[in-house]
Formats: sequence, C-alpha cells, structure tokens
Amino acid sequence: MTLRIWKERFGLVKMERIKSLYLKYRHGIPLALYMIVYLTWFAWLEDRNKRNYEVIHVGLDDYIPFCEVFIVPYLLWFGYVAAVVVFLFFKNKQDYYHSCAFLFTGMTLFLIISTLWPNGHHLRLAEMPRDNIFTQAVSALWKIDTPTNIWPSIHVYNSMGAHFAVMRSAELKGKKGIRIASGILAFSIILSTVFLKQHSCFDVATGLGLGAVMYMLVYRRDAVFAARAERKMKKRMSM
Repeated sequence: MTLRIWKERFGLVKMERIKSLYLKYRHGIPLALYMIVYLTWFAWLEDRNKRNYEVIHVGLDDYIPFCEVFIVPYLLWFGYVAAVVVFLFFKNKQDYYHSCAFLFTGMTLFLIISTLWPNGHHLRLAEMPRDNIFTQAVSALWKIDTPTNIWPSIHVYNSMGAHFAVMRSAELKGKKGIRIASGILAFSIILSTVFLKQHSCFDVATGLGLGAVMYMLVYRRDAVFAARAERKMKKRMSM
C-alpha cells in the first residue's frame, strides 16, 4: 500500500514538473516547428534551383576582390544568430518574440522569392589563387553550398536582425562591450558575403533594405505606439 501511494505521488510530481517545464518553455515550440519547415523548404530549393536559375550580377561585383580570411566571420554567423536567439529565449520573452518576428518574416520572404524566381550567380573563382587554411575552408563551403537562392542575402538580413536584437535587449543595455562586438561581427559578416563571392552586391543591398524596413515594422512601431500611449496618459492626467 505504501509503495503504491509512493508511486502515485512520484508520478504526480513528475507530471507536475513536465507541465511546469512545458509552460515555462513552450514559446520555443514555434521556433522548432519553423526551423523544420525552413530547412526542409531550403533543401528542396537547393536541389531544384541548381539547374535553372536567373543570374544576378551588377557591375560593382567585378571590382570586389576575393579575400578568403572573411570565411571566419562568415562561419561565425551560424553561432552568432543562434546564440542571440537562445539568449533571448531564456532571458526575455518579449525580446525573443520580436527577434523571431524579424527573422521569420525575412526568411519566409526569401523562400517565397527563391521558389517563384530561382536565382543564382556566376561569381565564384574557377580555382583558388592561394592554398592556405582559409581557401581550403572556402572550397569546402562551396562544395556543400550552391551559388543559388541568394536573393536577398539571409546572411546579411539575419546579421542585422541579431544585432538589432542585441541593441534592443533590456538585459544587454549596459553591456557596451557586447553591443560593440555584435556590431563589428555583424558588419564583418555582411562584408564577407561579397569578399567570399557568396553573394552579389545586389543581394546585399536588398538584404539591407529589407532589414531596415523590418526594423521599422518590428521595433520602431512599438516605440511609436508606446510614445503615443504615454502622451495620451499625460494629457488625461493634465485635464
């Protein structure tokens, strides 16, 4: 009898813990589901669009030299964006939701554009000008990443989104070093997209434009609404 009661109590405690964890972290479910959809859709595009696509090229592309050391910030992008999202996930739900809204919107537009208008470039070098650890890393990247589905640049857009999230984070408001480092890294990643011949300047420009528009919609809109609400409140109090 005692054993049965202990098992029942233990089961209830276990269920309560599971319920508590679910309620605490359920805001991560949309992120997990979206990443499954995004990665599946992107993998399909990479296979479909590598054969037939519209070539993107602007004159400025021909004046930008290849610089293999930019592979470092280019690869850091994966950890950078993930680290920012994970940090916000645990520290501030509201900032997390803003960040996800920014990232998901741009990434979805990118998928739709790549589906309706397959695109790519012919900027990659026929052979590496040097042999070193950086050129070897670039060669490895080019083997697994096709020069298609490039407009607008998600490396550019998501770098902007990650940096905006850092700058708007309440928890990082007084962390000047982190905010400066984030800006330098984001800028380096954006430069890396053209110096590694991963993107055309057109992809970068449109990525920057889209990021600027989404910043106004996701972040500035709340600030405008808050300012209006504050003015209305002061007006009522003065009457």
